[in-house]
Amino acid sequence: MRIGTVKLNGKETAVVLVNEKVYAIEKINETLGLEWKTNLFELIQTGQLHELRDWYTADLNELEKVESLEREEVSFGPLYRHPRKIWGIGLNYVEHAADLSEVAPNTEPASFMKPDTAIIGPEDTILIPHQSERTTAESELGIIIGKECKDVSEEDAIHYVAGYTTIIDMTAEDILQRNPRYLTRSKSFDTFFSFGPELVTTDEVEDVNSLVVSTMINGSLHRKNVVSNMTFQPWNLVSFHSKVMTLLPGDIISTGTPGAVVIRDGDVVACEIEGFTSLVNPVKDLKN
Repeated sequence: MRIGTVKLNGKETAVVLVNEKVYAIEKINETLGLEWKTNLFELIQTGQLHELRDWYTADLNELEKVESLEREEVSFGPLYRHPRKIWGIGLNYVEHAADLSEVAPNTEPASFMKPDTAIIGPEDTILIPHQSERTTAESELGIIIGKECKDVSEEDAIHYVAGYTTIIDMTAEDILQRNPRYLTRSKSFDTFFSFGPELVTTDEVEDVNSLVVSTMINGSLHRKNVVSNMTFQPWNLVSFHSKVMTLLPGDIISTGTPGAVVIRDGDVVACEIEGFTSLVNPVKDLKN
């Protein structure tokens, strides 16, 4: 199942996505007499997302009774705006570490956290801040936690995951290069975390490690790599971080980028993952 958040009647609401059709959960409830949460974050928090997925799998034909919209008619927002935690993973592909003349961590993930005030959605504008002369954008695979998760093994990790999404993570690279202790600041400016337009449930992806993630700039490929080339692959990341702190429904792990691209005023950056809808954001430099 693929689910997203769109802007309808002045509010952001959860929708089920079937090819080019968009079904508002509010309309599904109204037509079929159901009582699903209409906010994606609440669907995940309450465990209803798993129930909705099972219903969708069993009763997909029921959706034909529901009035739908076309994808091109709607404007997507971020999947949700206030996760309890956003974990980012630095230098998780050896090739990206080489870009920054850094040594890739090989014993433990190099993780950091980001604030929810950095969140934007598809087609929202990335703002290069006044404080930075060199900001980069990084396409990443996102892991969405589906239920409370503490001290889980790599083998069990998938059972705690709701699904995957596309992410573009920004870094004020010049600030970071002045001092590695400035990592949090360099990652935390407003608009520095775009995610959506879809949450793709785990049953839709046969092997997460076979996914290819691409950083695109102005329609051209900057860098791509396959998830299996990560130093710390998704189930390792879930397990590792669950042993640091309890992971909660809706928490996000952004798994690292195959390559960061410098962005400038007027650019359009995209995250492409095979089989997923692309995440696209334009760029504006506040200094211009």
